[in-house]
Amino acid sequence: MSQPATPPQPDDLHRDLSQPQAPADVAMSPNGEAIVIQAPPPSDARGPGVPARVPHIGHAILFVALTFLLLMIAQVSLLGLAHPVADPHRTGVAAAHPKLLIAAEAVSYVLTLAASWLFFPLLWQRSFSNGIQWNFATARRNAFKLIPIGLLIGFIVQALSSLIPVPKSIPMDDFFRTSSDVWVVAAFGTLLAPMFEEIAFRGFLFPAFAIAYDWLCLPRTPAAHEHWRNTTNLTLASIIFSAILSSIFFALIHGQQLGHTWIAVFVLFCVSLVLTAVRVRTRSVASSALVHASYNLSVFLTMFIATGGFRHLERLAR
Repeated sequence: MSQPATPPQPDDLHRDLSQPQAPADVAMSPNGEAIVIQAPPPSDARGPGVPARVPHIGHAILFVALTFLLLMIAQVSLLGLAHPVADPHRTGVAAAHPKLLIAAEAVSYVLTLAASWLFFPLLWQRSFSNGIQWNFATARRNAFKLIPIGLLIGFIVQALSSLIPVPKSIPMDDFFRTSSDVWVVAAFGTLLAPMFEEIAFRGFLFPAFAIAYDWLCLPRTPAAHEHWRNTTNLTLASIIFSAILSSIFFALIHGQQLGHTWIAVFVLFCVSLVLTAVRVRTRSVASSALVHASYNLSVFLTMFIATGGFRHLERLAR
């Protein structure tokens, strides 16, 4: 005679059968009773923890727009504080003063990073540093390799630049008129500027261009879309494309400072490719920032030695 079936439990009667149930593995205990083991949800299931492709192109545009907006506000505010008198000539001269320009950039950079640190985690559902792959631990662990790489690249570029014909006067020269100006530029160019530029170009633009490339090349099939939603991997083609495109923007941004000397701009394009390679290889924007800072440091170190501690800037004249 068969045993009566186990009566349904109250919880079973009230269970919403419309909800999908997790798969289960069934095993038998030594005494013959069934043991039901609920399987964990798959790693690509929707919900908290689902991988997201960030920063995408919309995030990058938002970051760049915020930077320019805050830069304009900082320049107008500092200019108003420095020269409240409504004199167009004096205002124009003050606006071009190196210390004022550097101060405006520094303020806008700090405010942009602070706003981004607070705002983007709301969109990404993860911390700002995690979203841009800052990964400071990797940079700290490999600092003894990264710093010499940056210094070496800087010295090589300076050696090559000495062979490049450059106009007698370029906009960058305006930042090296006085010793105090050079100290300000050196501090800004070694500490804050490399970090911000790496976050902008390697933290935002590089992944944004790569994600956009992969999306445009994605086959329009349900399987491809499902794979896109459940993964974050970038293709090699997208990495190469994004490295080239972001490096073009990086070089062009600095082109105005070099008087649009295209050979010098091309050298900066190559430097940007190296920085991107460091970022991709280490999966750390902090690592590329450390190389970038070391590269800039080599330039100011050479200048410091050549001018006797920034006291004889006339030696920089070409």
